[in-house]
Amino acid sequence: MSHPAPAPHPDPLPYADNLLARWQEPQRHYHTLTHLTAVLDHIDTLEAYAAEPDLVRLAAWFHDAVYLPDRSENEERSAHLAERALPEAGVPASATAEVARLVRLTVTHDPAVSDTNGQVLCDADLAVLAAPPSAYAAYTAEVREEYHFVPPDAFREGRSAILRHLLSLPALFRTPYGQEHWEATARYNLTAELDLLSS
Repeated sequence: MSHPAPAPHPDPLPYADNLLARWQEPQRHYHTLTHLTAVLDHIDTLEAYAAEPDLVRLAAWFHDAVYLPDRSENEERSAHLAERALPEAGVPASATAEVARLVRLTVTHDPAVSDTNGQVLCDADLAVLAAPPSAYAAYTAEVREEYHFVPPDAFREGRSAILRHLLSLPALFRTPYGQEHWEATARYNLTAELDLLSS
């Protein structure tokens, strides 16, 4: 009795190449490979808090894979991309669903108290807010460049609303590490930027 040959494993390389190409598109100034690498480095720092750190890393790869600054549904489209690509690459349905859920969470950065995967991804994504002053200034300049098509007054208004929303959250960071090492610096940076925009 002959056994059927095992199904060949899908080759993940085309998917990796496609993602790398997406992260290098010309409309990106902040949401680049540098941002992706930083998020992955922060996940390494925080991984002990996550239930499934490898799925958090996969979600990081997809979280801004679709990025058009003039569109509001980037996270949703990035989650759709994960839902299409991951099963083709041989990732089980439950893992694919978790990656897509995590990508969608980066719309609000508001994970539940019990959502350790979400807390790690959101903290890693927001860690730039706690950068040293020169790096924070570079980040804000890159964000402005991505929104070059928005008139200065409208940008100031929109950006100020985002900063006020972030500052109104009881905590920007949800992991113990983020709260201890990043929270105070991030609040200082956000407040300083808001003052600058208001002046």
